[in-house]
Amino acid sequence: MKFDIISIFPEFFDSFKNQALIARAQEKKIIKINTHNLRDFGEGPHKKVDDRPYGGGAGMVIMPEPIAKAIEAVKLYSSKALKLKCKIIVFSAKGKLFNQAMARRYAKLDQLIMICGRYEGIDERVAQYLADEEISIGEYVLFGGEVPAMIVMEAVARLLPGALGKPASLDEESFHSSFGIRHSSFLEYPHYTRPKVFQGHRVPPVLLSGNHAKIAEWRKKKSKIT
Repeated sequence: MKFDIISIFPEFFDSFKNQALIARAQEKKIIKINTHNLRDFGEGPHKKVDDRPYGGGAGMVIMPEPIAKAIEAVKLYSSKALKLKCKIIVFSAKGKLFNQAMARRYAKLDQLIMICGRYEGIDERVAQYLADEEISIGEYVLFGGEVPAMIVMEAVARLLPGALGKPASLDEESFHSSFGIRHSSFLEYPHYTRPKVFQGHRVPPVLLSGNHAKIAEWRKKKSKIT
């Protein structure tokens, strides 16, 4: 799967791309992460990408034209022989709340293009006419869309075949269960490890019993439905 991030601060992703399972997924060619500097598509000799908002107000707004040029440059276009699935998303506090169901849907794509805003925001016509979806990661405001893009990449990449060392790690985790509990409402059971006693608090005895049927029943009971 190909992730393409359009940002005026592409260097934000330098460390992210080289860490742990994300780096391994790239080495195994499960994912490919490309960052694109929006200023490369800016206007004039100074590569301008933002301007003052119509109607007045504080801050600067990112213009739609550089974003349109960037999308045109990075989007994979399918031919009759090769049907590619691509989605373009833009991050916004007023967008749809990102969740695990979205992550599973995005994991079926060939390419995900993510537009990261900054300053006062992005011209509304990007969300209306250029992007397929407007996404939020929570009811709060950030400096820009770079951190949300990292969150989406982590959530999606781990669902791709081969990305996790143990595929079974995806079973019985939050929002996905082999217990038959509805995905969107399932929250995973508690986990414990050594020592058996920590500051006077003991591991539940059933987990030490070796009785797998009883352990499975305990885990099912301790799982939450929100």
